[in-house]
Amino acid sequence: MVDKAKLARQFIEAIPHARAMGLHLSQIGEGEAEITMPYNEDLIGDPRTGVVHGGAISTILDTCCGAAVMSHPSSPGGTATIDLRIDYMRAATPGQSITARANCYHITRNVAFVRATAMDDDLDLPVATASGSFTVEGK
Repeated sequence: MVDKAKLARQFIEAIPHARAMGLHLSQIGEGEAEITMPYNEDLIGDPRTGVVHGGAISTILDTCCGAAVMSHPSSPGGTATIDLRIDYMRAATPGQSITARANCYHITRNVAFVRATAMDDDLDLPVATASGSFTVEGK
């Protein structure tokens, strides 16, 4: 039997920009994933404020969604993003890590559907939310 969590972890660790950004897969299982990105001055979008660039937020959300798809019991393995909508709700607090949590809530023969949230230390108000569709490869 294929260890989907192990495959997802290996996939994320093999992505060069994920390594460069310090993305860490902290939890995974049965269509759910959690990835943490430590605060990194190299990822600042506005030097005056120290706020992390929105592209870094989109990367952690996209990567987390892909991991959730790969770990879903009905997914045979690999995936790619078809569409990802991100709603940026506020600037991430400078100096704080970002944690993304994704849930693959529905999967068909060809498409998986995922929702995700990116948070810093303020758990009452997300930094961003995402919803997307991803390929289901190998079915």
